[in-house]
Amino acid sequence: MPRIPRLLISDPKAAYHVISRTALPGHNVLGLEEKDHLLHLIRWLSQVYFVEVYGFAIMGNHFHLLCRMLPENQFSDEEVKQRIRLYYGQKRKIFFYEELIKKWRARLGNLSRYVQEIKQRFSRWYNKRVERKGYFWADRFKSVIVETGEALLNCLAYIELNPVRAGIVEKPEDYRWCSLGYRARKGTGENFLSLNFGLASWEKKTEKERLKLLQEFVYGKGGLDKTKRLSDTKKFNYRIRYFTESLIIGSKKFINEARINFKKIFPKKKTKVALSELYLL
Repeated sequence: MPRIPRLLISDPKAAYHVISRTALPGHNVLGLEEKDHLLHLIRWLSQVYFVEVYGFAIMGNHFHLLCRMLPENQFSDEEVKQRIRLYYGQKRKIFFYEELIKKWRARLGNLSRYVQEIKQRFSRWYNKRVERKGYFWADRFKSVIVETGEALLNCLAYIELNPVRAGIVEKPEDYRWCSLGYRARKGTGENFLSLNFGLASWEKKTEKERLKLLQEFVYGKGGLDKTKRLSDTKKFNYRIRYFTESLIIGSKKFINEARINFKKIFPKKKTKVALSELYLL
C-alpha cells in the first residue's frame, strides 16, 4: 500500500508538529549524552535551514519538534551563502554559482530535508559510538500541520508537558531537554527558539513578557497552577490526542483553506476519508 504523501502547506501561518520515534526496544534508548547530541543537532541545523523553531521535547525513545518553515524568497543570495558556509565550516572552500545557490535555496526551505538531516546525522553518530549498524529511527517522521496562534500555543503546551506527564519532573523547567527547560537555562531562547506565535495580543509584548505568558499558559493547561480552573486542564487532556493523531489543527477557516490543497493530493475516492481525519482545535 503506497504511503500517503506528506502534507505541506505554503500558508505562512502553517507550522508543523514533528514526532519521530526510535526503532530500538526500550523506553530509555536516548540517554543523557544522546539527548544532548540530538539537541545540539537540532539547534545547529536550525541556524542552517530556513526554519523558525517554537519548541521541542526529547524523551527516552522519541522527540517532538514544533517549527515553521520560512519562505525561501525572503532570504538573499548572500544569506544563502552564509548558511552554506555554516553547514560546511570555514575550512572548506566553496565556489558559488547560480545553480548551486538555487539548489541550496530549495533545500534549506524543505521540512523533510531539515528533519531527515537531524535524524540521519544522529543515527551515524550513535551507530559509530556504540559500534552498530542498521536503522535507529522507526519509519519516517510524522508531522501534523498546526496553525500559528492559539492552536500553536496549545500544541506547544502539549509538547512542554511531555516530561511532566511521563512523571520525570514536576515542572517543565526542571527538564533540560524540553524548550522551557532550555529557556530556563539560556534565557528566552538564545537566538534559537522563537516566541513569535502569531498572537495579536502578544505583538507588543517584550520577550520576557511573552515567556512569562507562555509559562502561565503551560502551567494552566497542565494543572500546575492551582489558581486555574481544573475544568480547563481536563478539557485540554481530553484533546491532547489531536496534537499527534490529526492531519491538521487550527481554526475553521484555516482547515477549510487546507482542504482545497489536499483535494489535489489524494485520489478522488480517498479524499473524503483523508479529509475526515482533520480536526478543529
